[in-house]
Amino acid sequence: MAVSSEYTDFLIEMLAPLGPVASRRMFGGAGLFADGLMFGLIANEILYLKVDDENRPAFEAEGMQPFSYDTKVGKHGVMSYWQVPERLFDEPDEFVVWARDAVSVAMRADAAKPKSKRKAK
Repeated sequence: MAVSSEYTDFLIEMLAPLGPVASRRMFGGAGLFADGLMFGLIANEILYLKVDDENRPAFEAEGMQPFSYDTKVGKHGVMSYWQVPERLFDEPDEFVVWARDAVSVAMRADAAKPKSKRKAK
């Protein structure tokens, strides 16, 4: 799941309208964070954004799929991050809308956690 610094820098530049966005390497890929919450995942030079029932229909309408992986014990895992349509990289304003929706998903997920597990702000 290699991630180049050039691709990560490109994404952070495209995400500038969201405010400060940080990346952190993890599990061979990278996570994208806004306000301390992970809203994006980069794996193999592919961007995935956090999805829930509110924004999933947009990803499904574009024919996108969730990030999935095989574990060492032979199980198949699926995460709540879906691949971003390539066309959005040519439509920066719409790209930011999709990313902002993913940040909202991360905020809702954090708010739904028990108080002891919520991200300290």
